[in-house]
Amino acid sequence: MPRGQTDTQDLSRLPIGMFDSGMGGLTVLHECLVRLPGEHFAYVGDTARFPYGEKGRDELELYARQITAFLETLPCKLIIVACYSATSAALPVLQEQFATPIIGVVMPGARAAVATSRYRKIGVLATAATVASGAYSRAVRSLDSGAEVVQQACPGLVDHIEAGDLASQALNDAVRGFTEPLKAQRPDVVIMGCTHYPLIAPMLRRFLGRDVTLIDPAAEIVREVEAVLARQGLERPDETMGSYRFYTTGDLDRFRSTGARFLQMPLTRVRALSLERLNELVAP
Repeated sequence: MPRGQTDTQDLSRLPIGMFDSGMGGLTVLHECLVRLPGEHFAYVGDTARFPYGEKGRDELELYARQITAFLETLPCKLIIVACYSATSAALPVLQEQFATPIIGVVMPGARAAVATSRYRKIGVLATAATVASGAYSRAVRSLDSGAEVVQQACPGLVDHIEAGDLASQALNDAVRGFTEPLKAQRPDVVIMGCTHYPLIAPMLRRFLGRDVTLIDPAAEIVREVEAVLARQGLERPDETMGSYRFYTTGDLDRFRSTGARFLQMPLTRVRALSLERLNELVAP
Protein backbone atom coordinates (compact mmCIF):
# COMPACT_ATOMS: atom_id res chain seq x y z
CA MET A 1 0.00 0.00 0.00
CA PRO A 2 1.12 3.58 -0.55
CA ARG A 3 2.85 4.95 2.52
CA GLY A 4 0.60 6.72 4.96
CA GLN A 5 -2.60 5.16 3.53
CA THR A 6 -4.61 2.85 5.77
CA ASP A 7 -8.27 3.06 4.66
CA THR A 8 -8.93 0.23 2.17
CA GLN A 9 -12.05 1.97 0.89
CA ASP A 10 -10.00 5.06 0.02
CA LEU A 11 -7.23 2.95 -1.53
CA SER A 12 -9.68 1.13 -3.79
CA ARG A 13 -10.45 4.37 -5.60
CA LEU A 14 -6.81 5.04 -6.49
CA PRO A 15 -5.46 4.28 -9.98
CA ILE A 16 -3.37 1.30 -10.99
CA GLY A 17 0.06 2.56 -12.09
CA MET A 18 1.94 1.10 -15.04
CA PHE A 19 5.18 1.92 -16.81
CA ASP A 20 7.29 0.91 -19.80
CA SER A 21 10.23 2.27 -21.76
CA GLY A 22 7.79 3.50 -24.40
CA MET A 23 4.59 2.38 -26.09
CA GLY A 24 4.87 -1.39 -25.71
CA GLY A 25 3.23 -1.46 -22.29
CA LEU A 26 0.08 -0.12 -23.93
CA THR A 27 -0.57 -3.69 -25.12
CA VAL A 28 -0.84 -4.65 -21.43
CA LEU A 29 -2.95 -1.58 -20.67
CA HIS A 30 -5.30 -2.50 -23.52
CA GLU A 31 -5.93 -5.91 -21.94
CA CYS A 32 -6.46 -4.25 -18.56
CA LEU A 33 -9.01 -1.80 -19.99
CA VAL A 34 -10.93 -4.70 -21.52
CA ARG A 35 -10.90 -6.88 -18.41
CA LEU A 36 -10.99 -4.17 -15.72
CA PRO A 37 -13.12 -1.39 -17.25
CA GLY A 38 -14.06 0.06 -13.85
CA GLU A 39 -10.47 0.74 -12.74
CA HIS A 40 -8.51 3.97 -13.11
CA PHE A 41 -5.04 3.75 -14.71
CA ALA A 42 -1.95 5.98 -14.80
CA TYR A 43 0.64 5.04 -17.44
CA VAL A 44 4.22 6.30 -17.76
CA GLY A 45 6.11 5.90 -21.04
CA ASP A 46 9.80 6.70 -20.60
CA THR A 47 10.23 7.56 -24.28
CA ALA A 48 13.11 10.00 -23.65
CA ARG A 49 15.26 7.04 -22.52
CA PHE A 50 13.87 4.44 -24.93
CA PRO A 51 14.89 1.70 -25.64
CA TYR A 52 15.60 -0.16 -22.41
CA GLY A 53 16.54 -3.45 -24.06
CA GLU A 54 20.22 -2.68 -24.65
CA LYS A 55 20.86 -0.85 -21.36
CA GLY A 56 22.74 -2.24 -18.37
CA ARG A 57 21.21 -3.62 -15.19
CA ASP A 58 22.22 -0.70 -12.94
CA GLU A 59 20.79 1.84 -15.37
CA LEU A 60 17.53 -0.07 -15.70
CA GLU A 61 17.23 -0.39 -11.93
CA LEU A 62 17.66 3.38 -11.54
CA TYR A 63 15.02 4.18 -14.16
CA ALA A 64 12.58 1.71 -12.60
CA ARG A 65 13.11 3.13 -9.12
CA GLN A 66 12.60 6.68 -10.36
CA ILE A 67 9.34 5.94 -12.15
CA THR A 68 8.01 3.80 -9.31
CA ALA A 69 8.75 6.65 -6.90
CA PHE A 70 6.83 9.01 -9.19
CA LEU A 71 3.82 6.68 -9.36
CA GLU A 72 3.77 6.46 -5.58
CA THR A 73 3.47 10.27 -5.41
CA LEU A 74 0.17 10.17 -7.36
CA PRO A 75 -0.50 7.79 -5.42
CA CYS A 76 -1.37 4.34 -6.88
CA LYS A 77 -2.82 1.25 -5.22
CA LEU A 78 -0.85 -1.19 -7.40
CA ILE A 79 2.00 -0.82 -9.90
CA ILE A 80 2.62 -2.97 -12.97
CA VAL A 81 6.14 -2.99 -14.41
CA ALA A 82 4.97 -3.44 -18.02
CA CYS A 83 8.50 -3.81 -19.36
CA TYR A 84 10.40 -7.08 -19.47
CA SER A 85 13.83 -5.48 -19.32
CA ALA A 86 12.90 -3.41 -16.25
CA THR A 87 11.16 -6.38 -14.61
CA SER A 88 14.18 -8.60 -15.18
CA ALA A 89 16.63 -6.02 -13.80
CA ALA A 90 14.71 -4.41 -10.96
CA LEU A 91 11.55 -6.16 -9.75
CA PRO A 92 12.96 -7.64 -6.49
CA VAL A 93 14.54 -4.28 -5.61
CA LEU A 94 11.30 -2.40 -6.29
CA GLN A 95 9.26 -4.83 -4.20
CA GLU A 96 11.72 -4.47 -1.34
CA GLN A 97 12.07 -0.68 -1.41
CA PHE A 98 8.50 0.48 -2.11
CA ALA A 99 5.33 0.04 -0.07
CA THR A 100 2.91 -0.22 -3.01
CA PRO A 101 2.28 -3.78 -4.30
CA ILE A 102 4.26 -4.27 -7.53
CA ILE A 103 3.73 -6.86 -10.28
CA GLY A 104 6.19 -7.70 -13.04
CA VAL A 105 5.59 -9.25 -16.44
CA VAL A 106 7.99 -12.21 -16.47
CA MET A 107 6.35 -14.72 -14.11
CA PRO A 108 2.84 -14.53 -15.64
CA GLY A 109 4.26 -15.37 -19.08
CA ALA A 110 6.37 -18.19 -17.68
CA ARG A 111 3.33 -19.61 -15.92
CA ALA A 112 1.27 -19.57 -19.13
CA ALA A 113 4.09 -21.19 -21.11
CA VAL A 114 4.58 -24.03 -18.62
CA ALA A 115 0.84 -24.69 -18.56
CA THR A 116 0.65 -24.73 -22.38
CA SER A 117 3.81 -26.61 -23.38
CA ARG A 118 3.35 -30.26 -24.34
CA TYR A 119 7.03 -31.16 -24.70
CA ARG A 120 8.47 -28.90 -21.97
CA LYS A 121 10.63 -27.01 -24.45
CA ILE A 122 9.92 -23.30 -24.18
CA GLY A 123 11.29 -20.57 -26.44
CA VAL A 124 11.68 -16.90 -25.54
CA LEU A 125 11.96 -13.93 -27.91
CA ALA A 126 13.12 -10.91 -25.94
CA THR A 127 15.44 -7.92 -25.73
CA ALA A 128 19.13 -8.39 -25.08
CA ALA A 129 18.72 -7.16 -21.49
CA THR A 130 15.97 -9.65 -20.71
CA VAL A 131 17.88 -12.56 -22.23
CA ALA A 132 21.10 -11.59 -20.43
CA SER A 133 19.30 -11.43 -17.09
CA GLY A 134 18.23 -15.08 -17.27
CA ALA A 135 14.91 -14.07 -15.69
CA TYR A 136 12.80 -16.30 -17.91
CA SER A 137 14.98 -19.36 -17.38
CA ARG A 138 14.70 -18.90 -13.61
CA ALA A 139 10.94 -18.26 -13.74
CA VAL A 140 10.19 -21.28 -15.93
CA ARG A 141 12.40 -23.64 -13.92
CA SER A 142 10.86 -22.45 -10.66
CA LEU A 143 7.59 -23.82 -12.05
CA ASP A 144 9.00 -26.89 -13.87
CA SER A 145 12.60 -27.75 -13.05
CA GLY A 146 12.79 -30.16 -15.97
CA ALA A 147 11.68 -27.70 -18.66
CA GLU A 148 14.19 -26.59 -21.28
CA VAL A 149 14.33 -22.88 -22.08
CA VAL A 150 15.82 -21.61 -25.35
CA GLN A 151 16.19 -17.85 -25.75
CA GLN A 152 16.74 -15.51 -28.68
CA ALA A 153 17.73 -11.87 -28.23
CA CYS A 154 16.18 -9.51 -30.80
CA PRO A 155 18.26 -6.30 -30.74
CA GLY A 156 16.65 -3.42 -32.61
CA LEU A 157 13.26 -5.07 -33.08
CA VAL A 158 11.47 -2.75 -30.67
CA ASP A 159 12.83 0.27 -32.56
CA HIS A 160 10.87 -0.75 -35.65
CA ILE A 161 7.67 -1.31 -33.68
CA GLU A 162 7.97 1.82 -31.53
CA ALA A 163 8.32 3.85 -34.74
CA GLY A 164 5.06 2.37 -36.02
CA ASP A 165 6.71 0.00 -38.50
CA LEU A 166 4.61 -3.16 -38.43
CA ALA A 167 4.94 -4.40 -42.01
CA SER A 168 8.10 -3.17 -43.77
CA GLN A 169 10.55 -5.38 -45.62
CA ALA A 170 13.24 -4.40 -43.10
CA LEU A 171 11.03 -5.58 -40.24
CA ASN A 172 10.16 -8.76 -42.12
CA ASP A 173 13.86 -9.53 -42.63
CA ALA A 174 14.68 -8.81 -38.99
CA VAL A 175 11.90 -11.09 -37.72
CA ARG A 176 12.97 -13.86 -40.08
CA GLY A 177 16.56 -13.55 -38.85
CA PHE A 178 15.55 -13.77 -35.18
CA THR A 179 12.98 -16.56 -35.49
CA GLU A 180 15.00 -18.95 -37.69
CA PRO A 181 17.63 -19.93 -35.06
CA LEU A 182 14.92 -20.23 -32.40
CA LYS A 183 12.69 -22.38 -34.60
CA ALA A 184 15.67 -24.64 -35.39
CA GLN A 185 15.74 -25.63 -31.71
CA ARG A 186 12.11 -26.84 -32.02
CA PRO A 187 10.30 -25.30 -29.05
CA ASP A 188 6.56 -26.01 -29.01
CA VAL A 189 5.79 -22.78 -27.12
CA VAL A 190 7.36 -19.34 -27.59
CA ILE A 191 6.90 -16.45 -25.17
CA MET A 192 6.75 -12.95 -26.60
CA GLY A 193 9.13 -11.55 -24.00
CA CYS A 194 8.62 -7.88 -24.86
CA THR A 195 5.39 -5.89 -24.65
CA HIS A 196 5.98 -4.54 -28.17
CA TYR A 197 5.98 -7.97 -29.81
CA PRO A 198 2.21 -8.71 -29.69
CA LEU A 199 1.79 -5.97 -32.29
CA ILE A 200 3.65 -8.16 -34.79
CA ALA A 201 2.21 -11.48 -33.59
CA PRO A 202 0.86 -12.43 -37.07
CA MET A 203 4.35 -12.07 -38.55
CA LEU A 204 5.91 -14.06 -35.70
CA ARG A 205 3.36 -16.85 -36.17
CA ARG A 206 4.09 -16.98 -39.89
CA PHE A 207 7.81 -17.50 -39.36
CA LEU A 208 7.56 -19.79 -36.32
CA GLY A 209 4.98 -22.07 -37.95
CA ARG A 210 1.60 -23.41 -36.94
CA ASP A 211 3.05 -26.06 -34.63
CA VAL A 212 4.36 -23.38 -32.25
CA THR A 213 2.04 -21.76 -29.70
CA LEU A 214 2.78 -18.07 -29.22
CA ILE A 215 2.30 -16.79 -25.67
CA ASP A 216 1.16 -13.19 -25.06
CA PRO A 217 1.53 -12.74 -21.29
CA ALA A 218 -0.88 -9.76 -21.16
CA ALA A 219 -3.93 -11.88 -20.27
CA GLU A 220 -1.96 -13.66 -17.52
CA ILE A 221 -0.78 -10.31 -16.15
CA VAL A 222 -4.39 -9.11 -15.86
CA ARG A 223 -5.36 -12.31 -14.02
CA GLU A 224 -2.58 -11.62 -11.52
CA VAL A 225 -3.78 -8.02 -11.13
CA GLU A 226 -7.32 -9.26 -10.49
CA ALA A 227 -6.05 -11.71 -7.88
CA VAL A 228 -4.03 -9.07 -6.02
CA LEU A 229 -6.92 -6.58 -6.00
CA ALA A 230 -9.34 -9.24 -4.75
CA ARG A 231 -6.94 -10.56 -2.12
CA GLN A 232 -6.34 -7.08 -0.70
CA GLY A 233 -9.91 -5.85 -1.12
CA LEU A 234 -8.81 -3.09 -3.49
CA GLU A 235 -11.27 -3.46 -6.39
CA ARG A 236 -12.82 -0.11 -7.26
CA PRO A 237 -16.40 -0.25 -5.97
CA ASP A 238 -18.00 2.09 -8.53
CA GLU A 239 -19.75 0.63 -11.55
CA THR A 240 -18.89 3.62 -13.74
CA MET A 241 -16.19 3.41 -16.40
CA GLY A 242 -12.71 4.12 -15.04
CA SER A 243 -10.45 6.87 -16.34
CA TYR A 244 -6.90 6.74 -17.68
CA ARG A 245 -4.09 9.25 -17.92
CA PHE A 246 -0.64 9.17 -19.43
CA TYR A 247 2.76 10.65 -18.69
CA THR A 248 5.73 10.70 -21.03
CA THR A 249 9.32 11.81 -20.61
CA GLY A 250 9.52 12.52 -24.35
CA ASP A 251 7.56 14.38 -27.01
CA LEU A 252 3.86 14.80 -26.13
CA ASP A 253 2.50 14.94 -29.68
CA ARG A 254 4.44 11.88 -30.78
CA PHE A 255 3.26 9.97 -27.73
CA ARG A 256 -0.37 10.88 -28.47
CA SER A 257 -0.23 9.88 -32.14
CA THR A 258 1.85 6.70 -31.81
CA GLY A 259 0.15 5.67 -28.57
CA ALA A 260 -3.29 5.93 -30.19
CA ARG A 261 -2.20 3.34 -32.78
CA PHE A 262 -0.94 1.01 -30.05
CA LEU A 263 -4.01 1.40 -27.81
CA GLN A 264 -6.53 1.80 -30.65
CA MET A 265 -8.21 4.71 -28.92
CA PRO A 266 -7.42 8.43 -28.52
CA LEU A 267 -4.93 9.50 -25.84
CA THR A 268 -6.35 12.78 -24.59
CA ARG A 269 -4.86 13.12 -21.11
CA VAL A 270 -1.12 13.09 -21.79
CA ARG A 271 1.18 15.05 -19.49
CA ALA A 272 4.89 15.78 -19.59
CA LEU A 273 7.12 14.12 -16.99
CA SER A 274 10.57 15.67 -16.94
CA LEU A 275 13.75 13.74 -16.29
CA GLU A 276 14.64 16.48 -13.81
CA ARG A 277 11.56 15.54 -11.78
CA LEU A 278 12.56 11.88 -11.82
CA ASN A 279 16.12 12.74 -10.79
CA GLU A 280 14.75 14.73 -7.83
CA LEU A 281 12.84 11.68 -6.64
CA VAL A 282 15.77 9.24 -6.97
CA ALA A 283 19.14 10.78 -7.76
CA PRO A 284 21.47 9.00 -10.21
